[in-house]
Amino acid sequence: MDATQNTLSLKSIFNDFKEITKAGLAVSVLFSSIAGYLLGFDDKHPFQWSVLLILAIGGYCMVGASNAYNQVIEKDLDALMDRTKNRPVPSGRMSPKVALFVASVLTIIGLTLLYTINPKTAMFGAISIFLYTSVYTPLKTVTSLSVFVGAFPGAIPFMLGWVAATGDFGIEAGTLFLIQFFWQFPHFWAIGWFLYEDYEKAGFFMLPTGKKDKGTALQIILYTVWLIVASLLPVLGYTGKLFITPIAAVLVFLLGVWMLIYAVRLYKLRTAKAARTLMLVSVSYITLLQLIYIFDKFLR
Repeated sequence: MDATQNTLSLKSIFNDFKEITKAGLAVSVLFSSIAGYLLGFDDKHPFQWSVLLILAIGGYCMVGASNAYNQVIEKDLDALMDRTKNRPVPSGRMSPKVALFVASVLTIIGLTLLYTINPKTAMFGAISIFLYTSVYTPLKTVTSLSVFVGAFPGAIPFMLGWVAATGDFGIEAGTLFLIQFFWQFPHFWAIGWFLYEDYEKAGFFMLPTGKKDKGTALQIILYTVWLIVASLLPVLGYTGKLFITPIAAVLVFLLGVWMLIYAVRLYKLRTAKAARTLMLVSVSYITLLQLIYIFDKFLR
């Protein structure tokens, strides 16, 4: 009986850890960093499994820490929303002090691991945590510009992998940052649209016009267009060592058109279902784009 209870206890602790670090989100963010690393290594900066492993573990710690800090800060607001009220802290399964301790330990481990790769990687990791917890999180109840601010830490992972591989932040890492930066807007505005009523309970301002209207939908379309443009920059030959072939560019363009179609669909229908579909398409977009970039590098 004691063994069974211990097993259940360990399982519940593990599940709460996954929830407070948002494991699913953390893994998807981690994929971006790994993609950036695979794009960044070359003869001058050879591939190293040890660096990739440290990047993966350190990256998860940094994302997990940001999410844990966020849940401590927003514990009272999370309790008001249906999608978040059962999280460890608002539900009472984990105390704010324990959650803060977990976040702090993850921060220390994450920064230490990333520093062993190179100081710049650790610096950008630290900037990401600071912006997410100290600027983006408080602004969510104040202004819709919080999405703009949140786009900065959200765009760091893709370029973080390049910096981890090369130790440099130049036009290449900047381009990867730009791609994921523009991606944040249609993605999070789509989430803000279909979760509008739930966010409203906590007083979160997520949509650019504050409403589920044509103005918001139009901005989603415009930022999707900018995303497509940014994604095609590497084919022009002006982004240093980061470049893609014309064939890859065509695939990226078609991928962008696919996402744009669903952005236009949201403009026409303005329904929660259309917004949710756009969100799912946006996740597929960024993942497939990164895979196209990677395969293009290894196959050319």
